[in-house]
Amino acid sequence: MNREDDEDMTAAAPAPDTPADHPSPIGPLSQLIQDALDNGRSLRDLGKAATDPVTGESISWQYFQKLIKNPPASAPNVVTVRAIAAALGKSERRVKEAAADQWLDYRATELVGYGNTARIIMGHVGAMPEQERKRWLAMIEADERARHED
Repeated sequence: MNREDDEDMTAAAPAPDTPADHPSPIGPLSQLIQDALDNGRSLRDLGKAATDPVTGESISWQYFQKLIKNPPASAPNVVTVRAIAAALGKSERRVKEAAADQWLDYRATELVGYGNTARIIMGHVGAMPEQERKRWLAMIEADERARHED
């Protein structure tokens, strides 16, 4: 084997993938926390303000860091959600919606002026395949037209 052959056999290896090459999407609750950090809050600030107004229990700044860097496999409990809401200055409902989206892939829709039955129906319809949703929407629209004709 001569020197020329040796050079042909030693090609540069491709660089390994880095996280920057394939960024992992950040979940909605993690994004709320990141937004607070981007707006000048620190993790320690969040930890100091993270007290559940109902039970008085607090969570640490390290928990906020974990939610951004390496979120746990399960969603936070209701006490933790209230503490996060207090720290972020967001409503409990907003933090619950973000947690449901991040851990359950569930997006809540606000219905104002309807009872819980309508909310359940709309949640059910939203999870249907497209063809089924169209059928239900047509039935709802037909009902609305009939009410207005009377």
